[in-house]
Amino acid sequence: MSVAALDEYCGSIFWNASYLNREDPDLPVCVEQTVLVWIPLGFLWLCAPWHLVSLCRKTQVNRKHLSKLYLCKQLVVSLLFLTAIAALAVTLGEDFGPSKDPPSTVKNPGVYYANPVLYAVTWILLLLCQEGVRRRKGAVDSATLFVFWLLLVLCDVFPFQTLLREALKLGEISDVPRFCLFYISFGLELIALILSAVADIPSEAKERVKNNPEAGAAFLSRITFNWFNSMVLKGYKRPLVQEDMWDLNEIDSTSYINQCFQHVMQSELGAARVRYHNKLKKKQNENRDKAQGEAFQNGLGKGVSQDVLMMEEKGKKADEKKKKKKEKEDDYPNSWLITTIYKTFRGILLESAFFKLLQDLLAFASPQLLKLMISFTQDKSRYTWEGYLYAVLLLVVAVLQSLFLQQYFQRCFVLGMKVRTAIMASVYKKALVVSNEARKESTVGETVNLMSADAQRFNDVTNFIHLLWSCPLQITLSIVFLWLELGPSVLAGLAVMVLMVPINGFLATKARNIQIENMKFKDKRLKIMNEILNGIKILKLYAWEPSFQTQVEGIRGQELKVMRKFAYLTSVSTFIFSCAPALVSLATFAVFVGVSSDNVLTAEKAFTSISLFNILRFPLAMLPMLIAAMVQTTVSRKRLEKFLGGEDLDSDIVRHDTSFNTAVSISDGSFAWEKEADPLLKNVSLDIKPGRLVAVVGAVGSGKSSLMSALLGEMHSTKGFINIQGSLAFVPQQAWIQNATVRDNILFGSPHKERRFQEVIQACALAPDLKLLPGGDLTEIGEKGINLSGGQKQRVSLARAAYSQADIYLLDDPLSAVDSHVGKHLFEKVIGPNGILKNKTRILVTHGVSFLPYVDEIVVLVDGVVSEVGSYNSLRASKGAFSEFLDTYAKEQSNQADLQSDRCQDTADVELIPEREDTQPDSPLEDTVSVTLKRENSIRRSQRMGSVRLRKNSSIKKSEDADESKQGQKLIEKETMETGQVKFSLYLQYLRAMGWGYTVMVFVVYFIQNIAFIGQNLWLSDWTNDAVDYYNMTYPNWKRDTRVGVFGALGVAQGLFVFLGTLLLANASVNASRILHSRLLDNILRVPMVFFDTTPIGRVVNRFAKDIFTVDEAIPQSFRSWLLCLLGVLGTLFVICLATPFFTIIIIPLALVYYFVQRFYVATSRQLRRLDSVSRSPIYSHFSETVSGLSVIRAYGHQERFLKHNEITIDGNLKSVYPWIVSNRWLAIRLEFLGNLVVFFAALFAVISRDSLDSGLVGLSISYALNVTQTLNWLVRMTSELETNIVAVERVSEYSELENEAKWVTETRPTEKWPEEGRLQFDNYKVRYRPGLELVLHGVTCNIGSTEKIGIVGRTGAGKSSLTNCLFRIIEAAEGRILIDDIDISTIGLHDLRNRLTIIPQDPVLFSGSLRMNLDPFDRFSDEDIWRVLELSHLKDYVAGLQEGLQHEVAEGGENLSLGQRQLLCLARALLRKSRILILDEATAAVDLETDDLIQNTIRKEFSHCTVLTIAHRLHSIMDSSRVMVLDAGKIVEFDSPSNLLEKQGHFYAMAKDAGITREDVTAL
Repeated sequence: MSVAALDEYCGSIFWNASYLNREDPDLPVCVEQTVLVWIPLGFLWLCAPWHLVSLCRKTQVNRKHLSKLYLCKQLVVSLLFLTAIAALAVTLGEDFGPSKDPPSTVKNPGVYYANPVLYAVTWILLLLCQEGVRRRKGAVDSATLFVFWLLLVLCDVFPFQTLLREALKLGEISDVPRFCLFYISFGLELIALILSAVADIPSEAKERVKNNPEAGAAFLSRITFNWFNSMVLKGYKRPLVQEDMWDLNEIDSTSYINQCFQHVMQSELGAARVRYHNKLKKKQNENRDKAQGEAFQNGLGKGVSQDVLMMEEKGKKADEKKKKKKEKEDDYPNSWLITTIYKTFRGILLESAFFKLLQDLLAFASPQLLKLMISFTQDKSRYTWEGYLYAVLLLVVAVLQSLFLQQYFQRCFVLGMKVRTAIMASVYKKALVVSNEARKESTVGETVNLMSADAQRFNDVTNFIHLLWSCPLQITLSIVFLWLELGPSVLAGLAVMVLMVPINGFLATKARNIQIENMKFKDKRLKIMNEILNGIKILKLYAWEPSFQTQVEGIRGQELKVMRKFAYLTSVSTFIFSCAPALVSLATFAVFVGVSSDNVLTAEKAFTSISLFNILRFPLAMLPMLIAAMVQTTVSRKRLEKFLGGEDLDSDIVRHDTSFNTAVSISDGSFAWEKEADPLLKNVSLDIKPGRLVAVVGAVGSGKSSLMSALLGEMHSTKGFINIQGSLAFVPQQAWIQNATVRDNILFGSPHKERRFQEVIQACALAPDLKLLPGGDLTEIGEKGINLSGGQKQRVSLARAAYSQADIYLLDDPLSAVDSHVGKHLFEKVIGPNGILKNKTRILVTHGVSFLPYVDEIVVLVDGVVSEVGSYNSLRASKGAFSEFLDTYAKEQSNQADLQSDRCQDTADVELIPEREDTQPDSPLEDTVSVTLKRENSIRRSQRMGSVRLRKNSSIKKSEDADESKQGQKLIEKETMETGQVKFSLYLQYLRAMGWGYTVMVFVVYFIQNIAFIGQNLWLSDWTNDAVDYYNMTYPNWKRDTRVGVFGALGVAQGLFVFLGTLLLANASVNASRILHSRLLDNILRVPMVFFDTTPIGRVVNRFAKDIFTVDEAIPQSFRSWLLCLLGVLGTLFVICLATPFFTIIIIPLALVYYFVQRFYVATSRQLRRLDSVSRSPIYSHFSETVSGLSVIRAYGHQERFLKHNEITIDGNLKSVYPWIVSNRWLAIRLEFLGNLVVFFAALFAVISRDSLDSGLVGLSISYALNVTQTLNWLVRMTSELETNIVAVERVSEYSELENEAKWVTETRPTEKWPEEGRLQFDNYKVRYRPGLELVLHGVTCNIGSTEKIGIVGRTGAGKSSLTNCLFRIIEAAEGRILIDDIDISTIGLHDLRNRLTIIPQDPVLFSGSLRMNLDPFDRFSDEDIWRVLELSHLKDYVAGLQEGLQHEVAEGGENLSLGQRQLLCLARALLRKSRILILDEATAAVDLETDDLIQNTIRKEFSHCTVLTIAHRLHSIMDSSRVMVLDAGKIVEFDSPSNLLEKQGHFYAMAKDAGITREDVTAL
C-alpha cells in the first residue's frame, strides 16, 4: 500500500519526519491508527488457530468448572466488544445520522469504519480462544494471549499520550465520544492484561499443584522461575531433605521418558539390525567370490616363481589380520543411538535451538546500541530523548536476551537429564533380558559403568550440543560486524585468537598427562592408607606406625611435586588466557592505526569492537572443549550401542505346553552356554512327574548346575526341547540377597500372609535368627546380605522359594552352606517327603549322601550325560557311577564327622567364623558393640548349650541385654553431614595453612593486576578522545606510537601479574595441602584403637581420598576463580562510578539484593547437590544387585516388578536433580536482571550527565557494564563452590584434632635391656572398652614368674583377648596396674612398651611391600638375621625359591601367600624381635595341622627362655603349659597346673571333657 493511499485511508498525513525533529517528539496519528493497531491484532490472528484446535476436538470437557477468573476474563472481552460496536455506531451516526446542521459532504475516512470492525471481530475471536484455553488439559493460562495483551497495551500507550497532549494544548477535547471510548477500552485492556497474568487453576488440579507448583505456574512465573521461590525459601530456613522434593512433571518422569525412548529405539535398532545383517551377507558373498577367483588364479599361475607367491601370501595374511580387527570393532548393529535420542527428544531440541538463535542475534544488538549511544554523547546537538531511548532499548534487549538464554539453558539441561534417564532405564531394561554371551562380555562393574559414567557423559554433551552450530554462527557474525567497524585489521586480532587455540590444546594434553601421573601416586597412597587402617591394630601392637608414616609421607611428597608441576602449568595457561583479550585488542588497534594515517581510533570504534571481542571469546574457548567432549562421547556411544544392541535371551527354549502329563520333560536335549560352543549337557532326556522329589547327583563339574540353568532357559539348546508346566521357584547355589528387610527378601513381591509367613520361617529354622536380629523380620539387610552368615543367607533364599508357592522347585545345592544338623532340619521340614513342599515337584542338586534314601528318584550325571536314573536302592544295586559317587562322598563325610567331634565346644560353632567375617562395620544393622569388637565383647554370656538356637549369641547380642547398657551401646556413630552456613573460621584456617605471607602477596598481586586492567582501559578511552582533539588534522606519529606502546605495556603487565599471582597461589596451596595432610596422617596414627572400632574404615579413607583431593585440587581452583571474579566485579563498578559518579547511589541497593539472592541460592543449591549424590547411589546399587541376581529374578518372572522399582529409584534421583537445574536458572535470571539494571543505570546516568562527560568514558563504562552480568553470575557460582569445597577443610581438621592415645615416648624410659626376666604382675586390674560400658575385666590379680608358660582359656567373651590388649595398653586401665619386672607399664611411653613385647596375632596381617619390609620395617636387622629366622620358621626354602628372594612383593593383605605361610611369617616376626615376653593369640582360622605343629615346636624350642602367654581355643595346645588360667566373665576362676585342674573337676575339667580330653591324654603328654 503506497503512502498516498494510507494518507487517504487515515484522512491525515501518514509520515512526516518533522514529528521527530523536536524536543518533544510524537508519532503521527495515522501511524497510531494503522501500524500500531495491526501489530497486536496480527499477532493474535496468527496464534488463534492453535487455540481454536482444542475447541474442535471432541474432548470430554469439565463443564462444571467455570472459575470466577474465567468469567471475569470473558466479561472484560465482552465489554471491549461493546466499545468496538459503540465506536462503529459513533462513526455511522456522524456520517449518516439525522443532524441538525446541513449534512456535511465530508465523510469520515475509512479507518474509522475499519478499526471498530477489526476490533469487534478480534474480540469475538478472543472469546473463543479463551474458551479453547480452558478446555486444554493441564493449561492454567496462555502465553500467547498474555503477549497479545502486553503488545496491545504498549501500542495503545502512544495514542494515549497523543490524545492527552492535544487536549492539554487546545485546552478542550475536540472529539468527546471517541476520546471517552478510547480511555474506557484502554482501562479494560489493562485489566485484561493483569487478569491474563494470573494462573487459573481448576479445582481438581489443586492437589497436584501443591505437590508440584510448576504445574500451576502462570506465564510470567514460568519465564522468571518465580514458582521456585517457595523451595528456595524453605531451603534457606532449614536444610532441605528428600521429603521436601516436589513431584515430577508427567513428561519428566522415568516411565514416560523410557516409553517414548523404547518406542523409537525399537524401530531404529530394528533398522540397524537389518543393515548389519545385510552387511554380513554381503561380506559372505564377497568371500565366496574371492575364494572362487583364487582357485581360478592358482590354476593359471603355476609358472610364477615361488618367492612371489610367498610374498603375496604374507601380504594377504596381514590384510586379513587388519580386517579381523576391524570386523571385531563393528560386530554389532551400530550408529542408531544418536538418531534414537534425536527422534525421541526432537521437540525440546528444536525449541531450545530457537531460543538459542534469538539469544545469539540479540547479543549483537548491544554493541550496535552502544555505538549509537557513544555517537549520541559526542554530538551535543542531539535531543536528549534519543539518549533515553537508547538506554531503554539497551535494557529491553538485555532483558529479552536474559529471558531467552535462561529458557534455552533450562531446556538444554532438562534435555541432558532426560537423555541420562533414558539411557539408564534402557540399560537396566536390557540387563534383565540380556543373553549369556552378551553378559559374559562385560562384568557387573562395566555394566554399572554404562549406567553411571557413560550416561553422565551423554548428559554433559547434550547440555551444550547447540554450541556446535551456535559457536560458528557467533564467530561469523562477530567477524562480520568487526570488519564493518575496523576493516581488514580485524584479521590481526583474529590471528592472535586462533593461535591461542593450539597453544591451549598443547597445554591441555600436557596437563592431562600430569593428571594421570598424579592419579598413580594417589592410588598408591590410598592403597597404603587402606592397608594401614585395616591393619592398624597390628601396627599398634608392633609399634610400627613411624615406618608406615614415612612411607606415606614419601609418596605424598612425590604427589605434591607433581601437583606443583601441574599448578605451574595451569598458571602458564592462565597467563595466556588472561593476556589474550589485551593482546587481541592491541594487535587489532595497532594494525588499524598503523595501516594508514587516515584511520583514527574513535570511541565508537574502540568500544564497539571491544564488546564484539568479548562476545568472540566465549565460542572460541568453548569449541575445542566441546569437540573433546564429543570425542569422549563417541566411545560411550559405541559401548552403549554394543550393550543395548546385543542379543536377547531366547524366550522360546522352554515351552509351556499343557498337553504333556509330566511337570518337567527334556527330550533329547543338548545345551551349551554359548551359540558356537560345544554343548555341556549332551543328549539329556528326562521326564519328571508332578509332585516328585528328584535328586541330581554327580561329581564336581559334571553339569548339575548347568542342568538347572537349562531348565530356567538360560542356556542355548543346540537340539531337543524342554517343556515345563507351571511356575518355577529357584534357589541358587550362592544365595542372592537383596538390600531390603528380611521380610521383603522372603515375600519377594508376593502379598504378606502372616500364617504362611510364620510357617515358612519355622520350617526354614529362621525363627531363632530373627529373634536375635534387632528388628526381627523388619531388620534391614546390608548389600550382598552382609550382616547375615552364609547359612542364614541360604535359609532366607530357601524361605523365599518356599513362600512363593510355585509349582516346580529347582534347588541348587541349598544344603551345602549350612551345618549338618540344620541341613537335616531343612530337609525334614521343607524339602523332604514330609516337608511343607511335599506335594510340589522338587528337583534337588545335592552332595549330601544322607538324604538320598528319602528321595523318589535319583538322576546321576557324569560329564554332562545322564548315566543312570532310578531309586536309591535300585541304583546301589546296579554298581554303576552312583555307587562310586557314594563311596567317595561317604568317606569324606565320615572324616568330617571325626574332625568335628575333636574340636572343643568353642569351635563346634562352625558358623561363628563366617558370621564374624561377614559382618562389616558399616552394615546398617549395627547396634551392638560385640560385632566389631569381634570376640572381645563386654557382655556376659549365658552358658551356651551349643544348639543352633543359641549359636548366634556370640555374634549378635540378645536384645534383652540391650536395655542394660544403652550408653556407649551404639557402635557406629552416624557421620555428621554439614548443614547450614560455613563458618568464617574455616577460611582463616585454610589461609593460615597457606601461610599469611603468601596470602597477602597473592591479594596484592591480583589487586595490582586489576589496576593495570582498569588503567589500560582508561588509557584507551583517553586515546579515543584524540579523535576529537585532532579533528581534521594529521595525527602525529609519535603520539600514535606512545598510545600503542603504553596500551601494549599495560596489557602485558596485566598478564605478568596474573602469572605471578597464580604462581604464588600455586605454591601457597601446595603448602596448605602438605600441612593439612601431614597433620591428618600424624593424628590418625596416634588415635586410640577404640576410634577405629567405632568408625567404619571407609569413612576414614574418605577423609584421605575425597577430602584431601578437594583440598589439593578443587579449593585452589575455586579460590583463584573467586578472587578474579570478585576483583573483576569491583573493578567494573569502580570504572562506572568513575565515569558517572551518580552511579554510587545505585550500588548499595543492588549490592543488598545481590547478597540476599546469593545467600538464598547457596543454601538451597548446596543441599540439593547433596541430595542428588545421596539419591544417586541407590540406583547403581540396585542395578548391580539386579545383575548379580538375574537368574533368580528371571526364574520367578519378576522382571516387571524390578523395572518398576528401578523407575521409582531413578525418579527419586530426578526429584533432586530437576530442582537443582531450576535453582541455577532461578539464580541466573535474577542476577542477569541485576546486571541489566547496572547497564541501564550506567547508560541512564551517562545521558543525564552527558554535558560533563567525554565519549571515551561513556563507552568505557557501558562496555564494562555489558560484561558485568557474566561475572556476577560466576561470582555466585564460585562462592557457592568455594563454600561446598571448604567443608573438606573442616572434615580434615575434625580428624586432625581427635583425642590421641598416650605419648609414644615419655621422659621415664626403661633401661635398654628391660624386661630382663619377664615377670608379670596384675594388681587388681579392671578395664572397660569405652567410658559408659561395663567392665570387661573385674579386678584381675595374679603373679606370673619368669619363663613360665601360661595357657589362658575361657569361653567366648570371657575376656581372654582383653588381657592381651591391656598388656599392650590398647585399652587403658580403669583401676589397678600391671607391672613388668617391677615397672608399672602405664608410666612409660607406648612405643617403649610395645617394642619390648612380642605378639603372634590371631589373624596374620601382612602389608603390601617386600617380604623384608613385612618382617623388619625399620631396617634394624641384617640380612643374615632375617634368613636365620626364616629358616627357623620353615620358610627359608620357599623364600629362597622366589625370584626376588627377600624383595618378593607381597600383595595387598598378603593375598599371594597361603594362610599357613602368612602364619609362619608372623612367627618369623616374633623370632626376629626376640623379646622376653611372648603373647600367642591362637589362630581360630583353622590353620592346617602341619603348620600348627611347626609353629608349636618352634615356639617350644626358640622361646624356652621367655615368658609365654598362650590364649588357647583348642585345649590340646596348652596341656603342656606350666599353669592354666581359666577366665570367666572377666574374673580368674581357676589358676593352676593342668593336671591339678583336672583333679579339681571344675570349669577346666568341664571344658576338657567337651573337647574329649581325659587325664590319660595329659599324662601321655
